[in-house]
Amino acid sequence: MHPAAPTELTELIAAYSATGQAILDLGFTCHEDDFTKPTQCPGWTVKDQFSHVVGLEDIFNGGPTPEVEVPDYTWLRSDFGRFMEAHVEARRGTPGPEVVAQWQELFPQRVAALHQLLADPETIVETAVGPRRPVDLVSLRIVDMWCHEQDIRQALNRPGNLDTPAAALFTGRLMAALPIRAAKAGLPIGTTVIVETTGPVNARSGVRVIEDENGKPYGEELFSGDSHDESADVTSIRMTTEEFTRRGAGRIATEDLRYHVEGDEDVARQVLDAMAVTP
Repeated sequence: MHPAAPTELTELIAAYSATGQAILDLGFTCHEDDFTKPTQCPGWTVKDQFSHVVGLEDIFNGGPTPEVEVPDYTWLRSDFGRFMEAHVEARRGTPGPEVVAQWQELFPQRVAALHQLLADPETIVETAVGPRRPVDLVSLRIVDMWCHEQDIRQALNRPGNLDTPAAALFTGRLMAALPIRAAKAGLPIGTTVIVETTGPVNARSGVRVIEDENGKPYGEELFSGDSHDESADVTSIRMTTEEFTRRGAGRIATEDLRYHVEGDEDVARQVLDAMAVTP
């Protein structure tokens, strides 16, 4: 993958900082009507995206969970979704600029807290989502925040930051999930799928569906992203980084996605239908 995703804690903190600053900069440029625009994240406006980032980062900063009643919104599918909605619901009556101001105050606190992890990068950290290694914690927050940054950008028609370390990290997470998603896609045993992103983040990964010891479908990763079996049933899927990450985030349905297929169109659709990894 090029550019490579960050792996060291110092690199991850830098990627977190850049993503958080990008979100803040977007907030500073929003007009009043921008905050009410719907995003590709079901049920959430642009302001709700900022509310989510602020609310969740406040929890990771030691803040309390809001004591607010969350209605039975149609887009809530789990207790975890309801937990995240509480932070958004608590700010639904707060003007957009005030939510951005909350992020302006909280963001440097979060960066400072992450820098403190450098003192002992191997120490397990207790978090709102359980114990995590520092690199795993920061990676988790980058992936979530960058995804919501892209939600805001799409709604405002201000594309950008698709060539950043955060974009590479998100792309890498999706590529790593390909074997599991392919196994769940209901593909015939022996099917080989190659997925390639054409940029700004260039990545390529492959998987072959085989039977495990229990006779169930299993995604065998092809580390080179190539099929060396000329008789294999191979389907190649190519798309941009933006299309790939939007589909992986569950923001775009397969039928609305722009992609190119060499091989079996039905196999490609099954894989892409199964690619969404967000809860």
